Amino acid sequence: MEGRPGAALFRLVRYWSRRWILQASEELTGEQRRVQDILVLDAVAAASRHDPEVAVTDVAHQLGIDRSGASRFVTAAVEHGYLERRASAADARRAVLTLTPAGHELLTGSHAWQEEAFARLTAGWDPEDATRFAGYLQRLESELP
Repeated sequence: MEGRPGAALFRLVRYWSRRWILQASEELTGEQRRVQDILVLDAVAAASRHDPEVAVTDVAHQLGIDRSGASRFVTAAVEHGYLERRASAADARRAVLTLTPAGHELLTGSHAWQEEAFARLTAGWDPEDATRFAGYLQRLESELP
């Protein structure tokens, strides 16, 4: 695997993507089935950095799934009390998504959990290496569309 940073990156993504979200969901909500709620809340928050009026299509883009799948995820998050749909200020025919107080709380908890997981993963590292790696991760994230 040496000399193959792309392969290493995707192996890490595959390894951690399902594990962290299942653990976070269980610890934060008491149920693993809230995974999709956490994903949707994170997608809404990410999309809102570019446009304050986030729609289902934005969630679909953020999650890399089709609109109908995103719509099902959004509907579940609304039913669970984490999101609300309201009419757009610009176009009343368009529905936009906003986090409820419970949604903000779950998202904040999820982000705190992620920071704790990163700290645990890099606990044995030289602090400069952990800081440099964190900077590289944030740089990659900032270049996402």
